[in-house]
Amino acid sequence: MCADGPVTVFCQRVKSDPANVGVVGVQAMPIKNGDFVLANYTLKVKESGDVVDTTIESVAKEKGLHHEHEGTEETDIHRYEPFFIVVGEGWVPKGLDEGLVGLETSQTSTIEVPPDKGYGTRDASKVRLVPLRRFRNEGITPVPGIQVTLDGKVGQVRTVGAGRVQVDYNHPLAGRTLVYEVSIQNVIEKTEDKIRSIVHKRLPAVDQAKFGLQLNPSELTIEVPEEAFFLEDLQLAKKAMSADIEKFFADFSKIAFVETYKKPTPPKAEETKTVESAEKTPA
Repeated sequence: MCADGPVTVFCQRVKSDPANVGVVGVQAMPIKNGDFVLANYTLKVKESGDVVDTTIESVAKEKGLHHEHEGTEETDIHRYEPFFIVVGEGWVPKGLDEGLVGLETSQTSTIEVPPDKGYGTRDASKVRLVPLRRFRNEGITPVPGIQVTLDGKVGQVRTVGAGRVQVDYNHPLAGRTLVYEVSIQNVIEKTEDKIRSIVHKRLPAVDQAKFGLQLNPSELTIEVPEEAFFLEDLQLAKKAMSADIEKFFADFSKIAFVETYKKPTPPKAEETKTVESAEKTPA
């Protein structure tokens, strides 16, 4: 079954993976709005045929897009794993959101998204000339192609002239027809697994399995692992998690985040003695 509507969707049925047989949450039911889904995708621009994004590491390497992930930033986008989305919530371009409805886990599908349902048409008024001194004041050396943030807006430097810099505030994919090759990997069914997916979306730098969850009929407690304590924007991430959980799980009247700071364990006497002895041993 393929999705119908204004977005073009081509579906190809693929052989079911035997490894998924009997796995809870793996199903061949059509995707509907509100489903919690894990999907792999590869995105290319129709006009040029260039692949610009993918969740599949082998494809990234093949197309020269691969980036090593160091696991240090919660905002790291170079994570090669299935993408988590709640269908119909506007987390992805509208055309992709609409194209997912009706797909099945046994299909690889191509979803073609026109600009008006992708990142919009190009707007000439969003191309601005900015004085070069503004960049110097911000400590930025403008080079064509780099992304910059000025006055809270993200743009791309197009040209650098004598005293002025042309900055394009259109989305890099504005005006382009997007072609997604999508494969639904899983439909998440269990409440705990859904919450873990929300946590991972907001704090991807930390293994979701390290978060402790305690689910009661009206209260949810999330135990934050120590390695997440000093991540930048942790408080904003917790606020976003709370908003998502309140939206999708109305039964929870209280959401608590627990951060336990443990006192360092002093070294044992034998270990201390060994260290002291080693220090006194002549070279």
